[in-house]
Amino acid sequence: MTTHKPVLNEGAPAGWPPAGWPPAFLAQMQAQLGAEFTEFAAALGQPTPVSIRMNPRKAADPGYDTTNLVPVPWCPQGFYLPERPSFTLDPLFQAGAYYVQEASSMLLYEALRQTVNLDRPLRVLDLCAAPGGKSTLLASALHPDSLLICNEVIRSRVSVLRENMDKWGYPNVVISNHDPEDMPNLAGFFDVVLVDAPCSGEGLFRKDPDAMQEWSEASVDLCSARQKRILAAAAPLLDTNGVLIYSTCTYNETENAENVRYLTEHGFRNRPLVLPAEWNVVEKQAGDPETGDAVGYQCYPHRVRGEGFFISVFKKTSFTAVVKLDARTFRTIRALRPRETASAAKWLENPADFSFWEKPNGDVMALPKALEKTFLFLDSALKSKGFGLEMGQFKGQDFIPSHALALSTAVNQHLPGLELSKEDALRYFKKENLVFNEPVKGWLLARYQGMNLGWVKGVGTRVNNYLPKDWRIRMDIKEYV
Repeated sequence: MTTHKPVLNEGAPAGWPPAGWPPAFLAQMQAQLGAEFTEFAAALGQPTPVSIRMNPRKAADPGYDTTNLVPVPWCPQGFYLPERPSFTLDPLFQAGAYYVQEASSMLLYEALRQTVNLDRPLRVLDLCAAPGGKSTLLASALHPDSLLICNEVIRSRVSVLRENMDKWGYPNVVISNHDPEDMPNLAGFFDVVLVDAPCSGEGLFRKDPDAMQEWSEASVDLCSARQKRILAAAAPLLDTNGVLIYSTCTYNETENAENVRYLTEHGFRNRPLVLPAEWNVVEKQAGDPETGDAVGYQCYPHRVRGEGFFISVFKKTSFTAVVKLDARTFRTIRALRPRETASAAKWLENPADFSFWEKPNGDVMALPKALEKTFLFLDSALKSKGFGLEMGQFKGQDFIPSHALALSTAVNQHLPGLELSKEDALRYFKKENLVFNEPVKGWLLARYQGMNLGWVKGVGTRVNNYLPKDWRIRMDIKEYV
């Protein structure tokens, strides 16, 4: 990595550098941006923009009149909010009606739209998926019969990934916990691989001071080496002519341009994008300085209404033999008996699209029939994974539905429901039992503004709350009701 001498007076606004900002980082940006550094420095002192991305399969207005919101130019489901509300205390956020995502990173949608045929089923891997923002974007953009594997190598981050994907509610998703190098059985399996690589986080310093405190030129070099290792492991997973998307939330060439060059030297051809000039996304030369045959796209906070983000797209040109799908039986799950299947099927809107299975622990799963053979293969190819829609468990003659089922886009929307006020919805998410004047019986979908929140069960005038304990909010709700 090139070491930049900290020269921060020329072109910088008065009072710079601010306390806590690494001088070497600011010098790096001053060298990179030249005359634009003044605007960049001023932008870092402004509040972070707030943006959300709607869930297209959950038709609800998340408490906002989106006709009066400014859209994110490169993502049709993205909108800017005028200020940051308390998302934790919004029942529609908890229900997966939208995801809070930094606007620049939504540029992934445009990269997909221009380089991938989204009208046919695809096999897609989000290799570094937690907490799930880009996974939810992928799920929304893909054909519904596509397979999406959301992988996270750090075990402690898998739970938040799973929670966010459960909220989003799509049944064609697999959650896995593997190091990228532990997937040799998936060689040539994927049409698209996203590597949203762990990075130095320079583009998020404005919103994440902790990332700023951890920054150093040595850490940038370490991140770049780790990114190359991930890319080297990702490359064999793509089928011939498959698409690899590489992104970071950083600015430096060591993590961005150098890795673009690395890919072009290892069996990939860069796929330029066509972005409108008014978007103000910077096209950066990232290939061989002499041939100029590769580009990446950089968002800067003084040019776009968002944070720092880099993305580049590639097509695989080297040949990879595709793994054959020859597995015949699942290793541990068994098909439900006809009577059990009939009982479980009642909980889904279109049960004919699914097959029904049971794990050794009694959990019932619904697998999309369009992906059943693929799930058979993945059952043997991956050790640490979870797939299919978790539906619940049979307890004697009763069926206890799961929270994931309540939030799924596949749940039967004609099941009995109970519309809640905002106050009662928040009490539900605090896992308090609810009391009503009129008695209610049996399993009910708790709803807010028509959006499913989870399960309750009526016992007289009391309604028992079946929200999972780990999902309970702990904030005081008094000022929000």
